[in-house]
Amino acid sequence: MLAGAQATPGADFSGMYSFLRDGEFVQVTVEEQGRVTGFVSRYGDSESDRGVFLDHFFKSGKLDGNRLAFTTETVHGVSFEFRGTVERGEGKSRSDEAYYVLKGTLIENTTDEAKKTSSRSREVALKSFPQDASPPQAEKK
Repeated sequence: MLAGAQATPGADFSGMYSFLRDGEFVQVTVEEQGRVTGFVSRYGDSESDRGVFLDHFFKSGKLDGNRLAFTTETVHGVSFEFRGTVERGEGKSRSDEAYYVLKGTLIENTTDEAKKTSSRSREVALKSFPQDASPPQAEKK
């Protein structure tokens, strides 16, 4: 076997996945010892950042087998936590959408000006983008 062919278990899961809205995505990079780096790129929803792209870099991330967990930095009072699994989706090859799907619970933590924190939890299935494809551009309205 070639050195580096599968040196990092789970490296195959690295890539871009859809996020909550069209044009938003999660970049996941699996590194050595199951360490995961990446970021969530999403549109802001507050008065000051509505429609602006915000990048939430991972503060921590771990892949254990197919179990994935990550927590993002707080940007404009919002951070995300994901706990779930990486599963094979309906995509037939890496160049198809949803070859892999991140399934699990996404928690959105929001802190307002009064430092009051609220959390919203939801079940998600984030589909991988086709390999060698860039994220879909948001449609112009």
